[in-house]
Amino acid sequence: MRSRVLGRTGREVGVIGLGCWQLGGDWGEVGDDTAHAVLEAAVASGVTFLDTADVYGDGRSERAIGAFLASRPDLAGSVTVATKMGRRTDPHVAEAYTYDAFCRWTDRSRVNLRTDTLDLVQLHCPPSAVLRSDDVYDALDRVVEDGRAAAYGVSVETVDEALAAIARPHVASVQIILNVFRRKPLEQVLPAAAEAGVGIIARVPLASGLLSGRYDEQTQFAPDDHRAYNRHGEAFDVGETFSGVPYDVGVRAAREVAGLTPSGMTTAQLALRWIVQQPGVSVVIPGARTPAQAQANAAADAFPDLSDETLAALADVYDRDVREHVHARW
Repeated sequence: MRSRVLGRTGREVGVIGLGCWQLGGDWGEVGDDTAHAVLEAAVASGVTFLDTADVYGDGRSERAIGAFLASRPDLAGSVTVATKMGRRTDPHVAEAYTYDAFCRWTDRSRVNLRTDTLDLVQLHCPPSAVLRSDDVYDALDRVVEDGRAAAYGVSVETVDEALAAIARPHVASVQIILNVFRRKPLEQVLPAAAEAGVGIIARVPLASGLLSGRYDEQTQFAPDDHRAYNRHGEAFDVGETFSGVPYDVGVRAAREVAGLTPSGMTTAQLALRWIVQQPGVSVVIPGARTPAQAQANAAADAFPDLSDETLAALADVYDRDVREHVHARW
């Protein structure tokens, strides 16, 4: 798998990583043995970047990664683990983002991940005011100075939030939703990040599975799956579920995308390949609930670039079916 430098971390990572939300919960049950097998399949396929968060399964995802890496000392130094912090606070308000809180959160994550120093810690979609606060960045600098983390970044919901973070001199990376159905970051965020030397981590690359091409109007999701309980933003930003695209609209648009998939590729691989081709993207983090999914996702980098004709057709699908639902909102 090709590697790229992840912004100001200076670390080289494979262009396709693994999003580990599924290993914690909110996507249906994934047992400990399956989580271990998914991680094993991913790294065997060339994945060197794992993204998690302290709230995924209340630390379960972090602990799964920590246990896996402890069982594979041969991987030491070759796998980068990024976690996130901030969503444990209730109420989720800007005033909660303090140095003392950062110390508590990172200390917990260090225990879960069985490491002294976190490779990368990211603010987890904080209130917008947090990203404009000098005190917050000063506190994050102290976390790095303390040795709790080697670098810090942010995970954001909107383009404006991303641009605010990119302007800060010590932000190493920005994580943002980017996929065939969420194209707005292409306009300003990716060029600004490239100019500043900030890494871009593309999340929700398959629009919560819509771009796998496996769902239809009759598909049902388990009650503990966010694709059932957060369709209208009941639990967190609705843009995290199906990328904010109404489900019926997304199913129809995904069928059109499936029809554009070149021979030999899956629709999911097409969607991942599209992201990898975008200038400025450091790594894309599809999730996986099975080893086979992790392997298939990693294999997307082996295909040639999509043709100009395919790229234009994908843009037409977005403009015709999806843009009105998402472009102005995030």
